Amino acid sequence: MITRVFAAPRELVFKTWTEPQHVVRWWGPRGCTTTIREMDVRPGGVWRYVMHAPNGVDYDNRIRYREVVVNERLVYDHDSDVDDDPRGFHVITEFHARGEQTEVVMRMQFASVAARDTARDTAAKFGSDGASSTFDRLGELLGDLEVEFVLTRTFAAPRELVYRALTEAERLAQWWGPKNFKMQSRRLDLRPGGHYHYCMRAADGAEMFGKFTYVEIDPPARLVFTNAFADAEGNTVRPPFEDDWPLEILHTLTLTEQGGMTTVTLRGVPHNATPAQRATFLAGHKSMDGGYSSSFDELARHLAAG
Repeated sequence: MITRVFAAPRELVFKTWTEPQHVVRWWGPRGCTTTIREMDVRPGGVWRYVMHAPNGVDYDNRIRYREVVVNERLVYDHDSDVDDDPRGFHVITEFHARGEQTEVVMRMQFASVAARDTARDTAAKFGSDGASSTFDRLGELLGDLEVEFVLTRTFAAPRELVYRALTEAERLAQWWGPKNFKMQSRRLDLRPGGHYHYCMRAADGAEMFGKFTYVEIDPPARLVFTNAFADAEGNTVRPPFEDDWPLEILHTLTLTEQGGMTTVTLRGVPHNATPAQRATFLAGHKSMDGGYSSSFDELARHLAAG
């Protein structure tokens, strides 16, 4: 059994457990990432996902929901997507409102002591105690959601083409960046840990540089990267603003397609930021909305041109 109190309302905590766009950002021990194959949160529904461990090994997982009481309770069986899996276990998770906070109580029941110990030892391989580390990540996400910037836009183009516009240097240079700036791609290395280095040139010839550092790549559905100002060599530098703006912004872009139309949801949060920087970021949402909306306008024109 694990009990943890989070500084967030119960409705928000429950959303982070049941909505894919939130789940992928915290589920699993620290150092792991998650790719969702399907997620149907209802009694009889199934959630299948792949856990990517830091040692390069992928683990298939399946959750079969038995009981779902919105904002209150989740009951499910968890296994490795194999029927009668001896390593499978039963889970009851309860969400209790404690004023403006939420107490989460998770109970995991294994078939045997040996099965429990195997699960514990597997988590230990990642230098983690598994569920406790996962709950730490959830707490960090809930803190980010308080200042998160979100922008959604639907484009008249297939998802594969939109994803290419987000990840190919020659296409990025045609729409990314502030209005009235000419973009130039310097280098793109599309892999986790790789960088996209670019130059933004104003009409008067003044130059600024930026850099993406890729965190997660799941084409054509999801892209995660940090964005920062840089120098001409690609080193991260302070933003050219007087206010205390965060050094890095973590961007998560998700792409969904329906009827030949692609919806892109951009989420941005300060990365490794101080409380003052987080407050500055929150106060800057209005100007960010204008800047990103302008870039998405250019992306729409680029996609329309093919």
